[in-house]
Amino acid sequence: MSKIVIVFHSGYGHTRKIAEAVAEGSQGELLAIDAEGNLPEGGWDKLAAAATIVFGSPTYMGMVSWQFKKFADASSKPWYTRAWKDKLAAGFTNSATLNGDKGSTLQYLVTLAQQHGMYWVGTGMLPSNAKSHTRNDVNNLGGSIGLITATPSDASVDEMIAGDLATAREFGKRVHEATARFA
Repeated sequence: MSKIVIVFHSGYGHTRKIAEAVAEGSQGELLAIDAEGNLPEGGWDKLAAAATIVFGSPTYMGMVSWQFKKFADASSKPWYTRAWKDKLAAGFTNSATLNGDKGSTLQYLVTLAQQHGMYWVGTGMLPSNAKSHTRNDVNNLGGSIGLITATPSDASVDEMIAGDLATAREFGKRVHEATARFA
C-alpha cells in the first residue's frame, strides 16, 4: 500500500483532476469518496496503513461537500481508537471563484486532522503576487495552510488553469518530501 493516500470527493471532476496532480507530485494513491459519501471496499484499511493522508474536497457553500462531511463523520471510529494519531495530514480544495470561502474549507480539514492528532503539512510555497504574475504561475492564489485552486463554473475539466495544476503537483512534492522526512 502507498505511504501517501489522497482521500477526496469530486462532484464534477475538477477536484478529481487536482487530486490526480497532487498524486502525481506525491507519488500517492487516490482514494475517491463516491457520490453517496462512501469509500470503496478496503478504503479504511488503506487509510489505516498510510503514513500521510491528504484530504480533498470542493468548497460548496463555504464548506466541504456533504459527501466529504459524511466520510469525516464516519472517521469517528478511527478517531476513537486514535488510529491516525501522529500521521501526517494535508489538504486541498477547489471552487469556482478565486476566494469562494475556501479558507473555511481548509480550516475544517485542519480541524479534522487535529481532532485525529495528526501533524499538518502546509504548502510551503511563496505566493505569486507581483504585477507580472498570472493565473498560470505557481501558487497564484497564495495558499499557505493548504492547496487552493479555482475553476470557473462554466469550465470543463480540460479547461482547468494550468498554473493550478502545476501548483497541485508542487504541493504533492512537498507532501512527498515531508513524508520521507518525518513519517
